Amino acid sequence: MFEFINFYFIPGVVLGCIYALGAVGISLLFGILRFAHFAHGDLMTFGAYVALVVVTTFGIPAMGAIPVAMLVAALLAVGIDRFFYKPFRESRTIILVISSFGISLMLRSAVQFFFGVDVKVYQRGIQRPLVFFDTLRIAERHLWIVGGAIVIIVLVHLFLTRTRLGKAMRAMSDDADLALVSGIHTERVIMATWGIGAALAAVAGVFLGIDTQLHSNMGWDQLLPLFAAAILGGIGRPYGAIAGALVIGMAEELSAYPWIGNEPLLSPGYKTGVAFAIMIGMLIWRPSGLFRGRVF
Repeated sequence: MFEFINFYFIPGVVLGCIYALGAVGISLLFGILRFAHFAHGDLMTFGAYVALVVVTTFGIPAMGAIPVAMLVAALLAVGIDRFFYKPFRESRTIILVISSFGISLMLRSAVQFFFGVDVKVYQRGIQRPLVFFDTLRIAERHLWIVGGAIVIIVLVHLFLTRTRLGKAMRAMSDDADLALVSGIHTERVIMATWGIGAALAAVAGVFLGIDTQLHSNMGWDQLLPLFAAAILGGIGRPYGAIAGALVIGMAEELSAYPWIGNEPLLSPGYKTGVAFAIMIGMLIWRPSGLFRGRVF
């Protein structure tokens, strides 16, 4: 029982929390800008490496570098939108999607140029887990990741429901033309969307680096589970993305549990395939997702 909790259930929750932060950004961007942003994973990578610079320069823990990573990633995303996406905003959606692939390659190449392709970590050495009841083992980093994700998600909820800008974002997501007619400053909303989405991606990247390690393809490798989570919850629905992320994270980890016999049900190397299978199944069975998101 405790083996299941220690090595499968808790890692599944942690992975789901990381996916949730990235998937919410994808969902917000799609809901307001109406295109799938394939450079989102590389924004995660960029944020993680910004935190690495802060950690190595000032010698502070990775959690303390998160605000800087969020700010720099948000400013970068707003700049990218200004110079690369805004000129094509009235074009067909496929042009923006292809542009996002180009931005993805640029960001990944920049990370590889400045930091190389070697694996890096925030903290070296073995970190002993916390032990409860002599058998329940929880890594301290997992507590920080889950707790941090909950706090950030609550703050995003309060922003979307209590602030004027958050309500404007929800209105524009529901009907952009009506929002424009009603006097909402759409450009300000778009800038806020890019900033929040990139900031959440940066946090997800830092959390992923804390939980595992850093490498230039880390965000790109997470892109499929992030989109699977957003589609499962309902594209354009931030709360659905959170639920979808938890389902995807748990499904990936539990797929390696030896449900039958002593061997894993699926090899851990097929975890991404589990996310892909769930995404394809949802697109066939219920394209609008669990929370009835947008379908175009």
